[in-house]
Amino acid sequence: MSADIVLHSLAALAYLLLSLSIWRPIVQQKTITETGSIRRICVFSALVLHGIAVNWAIVHADHIRLNWSLGLSITIWLGMIVFWIESRINKIDGLLLLLLPIATLICLLAALFPSGSNSLIIPSQTYLFKIHFLISLFAYSLIAIAAIQAFIMTALDQYLHKPVNFQENPSLSARILEAQPPLLQQERILFKLIWIGFGTLSLSIVTGIMVSLNKTGQFLPMDHKTIFTLLSWLVFSILLAGRSIWGWRGRLALRWTLTGFALLMLAYTGTRFIFDVILNKGI
Repeated sequence: MSADIVLHSLAALAYLLLSLSIWRPIVQQKTITETGSIRRICVFSALVLHGIAVNWAIVHADHIRLNWSLGLSITIWLGMIVFWIESRINKIDGLLLLLLPIATLICLLAALFPSGSNSLIIPSQTYLFKIHFLISLFAYSLIAIAAIQAFIMTALDQYLHKPVNFQENPSLSARILEAQPPLLQQERILFKLIWIGFGTLSLSIVTGIMVSLNKTGQFLPMDHKTIFTLLSWLVFSILLAGRSIWGWRGRLALRWTLTGFALLMLAYTGTRFIFDVILNKGI
């Protein structure tokens, strides 16, 4: 058993234990306690362990090895780092109810589907390419976390618009949604993530053009990754323009956010999953 499988399995276990600690009061119909120093240290330790697993699996001496599960792993890792930093500023502990189980599942998938002969191997001799690769991953992670938050906000918005039903024992889904931060606070955080993600995505496209010109002399390769990335960039640019000019918010903004993320996911992870798992061959 390779080291990256063991490390991702340990990271999945760490996230699982943290998930159980935060889900326990919800199941017992209690209020989630604020994230204290002990839990914050535990989350940080899990992130360090996950980071070691990601580095061991992906980064090699002269190349970068990536498949769909590792792509998801590094995405949720960077996204969890963003959450950990943001949680020091705003009280958003309720988001951990979904982020921790998602991180558990993705680490488990990375352990079950490690890199193999069909993985994408990218030579990393050039410094420019390494910069482009890191910027692209950071942009993808920010937008992925924004999409997860958009899902939560959509569910919370639908819940808040239902007729008030006072119950002594509310359902589990109701307790989960009631534990989330207020919608207005989430919306501010959402657009902060989208603005930063859009900026890094734009920088990723610029550095991608530089890498392509340096390697092939071509402005941009017109493959599926480029097309879906550009479409995603267009969707987020329209969303942010609509937000600035017409004050777009609420369900309209959430739909555009999820559409932009879906296109960005198709740019890499979705197609890698189809070829690696469904068709069982590399691209």
